[in-house]
Amino acid sequence: MTLTAHAIVGAGIAAVLPSHPILGVCAAFASHFLVDAIPHYDYQIHSASINPKVGGRITFNRALFLDLVSIGGDFVLGIALALFFFATPATCWLIAIGAFAGQLPDGLQFVYSRFKHEPLVSLQRFHQWIHTSHHLREHPMFGVTSQVFFLIAFVTLARAYLFT
Repeated sequence: MTLTAHAIVGAGIAAVLPSHPILGVCAAFASHFLVDAIPHYDYQIHSASINPKVGGRITFNRALFLDLVSIGGDFVLGIALALFFFATPATCWLIAIGAFAGQLPDGLQFVYSRFKHEPLVSLQRFHQWIHTSHHLREHPMFGVTSQVFFLIAFVTLARAYLFT
């Protein structure tokens, strides 16, 4: 899933557990792996510098710049939408931390590519094991559309729970 999807799911989970913020943030982190088990669309990373599967030397080139723009935009959009859908003045920080926790495992893949030590080794192994092997890159319109519908359903259910 995209970072936006992970942020929205993480924030929604943290939002429904405001009286247990540590549990909410831990559940938001864990949600990343469950959501990655669903067949989905992932945009391609072009720079070997930040691709966790390659872990190449950081080379400042056009591919790196374009990847940083797309990943950074995805990250920011996810946090912004999570705050929009779930935050209240009293829960703003919890929602932002939940959104970040939902995105964190992908960032830790980059860290793993540079520092192959425990607990990152086990986390990366688990991340690869649970991640679906059915990518929808060949069908980007279906992949994006299915993610949007998944998020609409998730936000609708989470907000229904929050506001009933």
